[in-house]
Amino acid sequence: MDTQFLSQYKEISEDPSFIERLQVLSLVIFDVDGVLTDGSLFYSGSGEEVKCFNVKDGVAMKLLPKWGVDVGVITAKDSAPLRKRMEDLGVKHFYPGCHDKAAAFKDLQSKLNIKSNNIAYVGDDVVDLQVMPLVGVSICPSDAHLVVARYCDVRLNVGGGKGAAREVADLVLASKMPLEKAYDLAMQPEFESKQN
Repeated sequence: MDTQFLSQYKEISEDPSFIERLQVLSLVIFDVDGVLTDGSLFYSGSGEEVKCFNVKDGVAMKLLPKWGVDVGVITAKDSAPLRKRMEDLGVKHFYPGCHDKAAAFKDLQSKLNIKSNNIAYVGDDVVDLQVMPLVGVSICPSDAHLVVARYCDVRLNVGGGKGAAREVADLVLASKMPLEKAYDLAMQPEFESKQN
């Protein structure tokens, strides 16, 4: 466990048993807009949607599965840039264009046969409240909508698109081991190779 990293979270200092909730996670599900991006939408002159992703989040989404924590993405939006990013990161559980996030969550939970207390969900806006009450740990970026922040177990130190997924990975992995050990895998040359 990385107690130095975990000590910055009031949720843990107020309830040390919260670490146990993090330790049993085997799946983290992310929203995209406002979590993996800052929520901005850019359009090219031809009307093509362009998204900006944080490379730090990519490391997180590739590192978690290496330590036995699956990654999923459930998002209301769908676009070619988004599909490309998920493909590049090797995200196997991807639900784009999903307006019933609770149904997508239940489908994924059923496919993976995972209990709710073993799942975390990271979201930033009210549509994410469809899923947050159904999981063991709900997380939001620092700039999440106020209503969402009220229902989250953990409010991150960073905003959406600013490394939120990386902070989530650090939080989950720090509950299990020192972060230096967790990142040993990321320092290997094969870590950056495209996942299948």
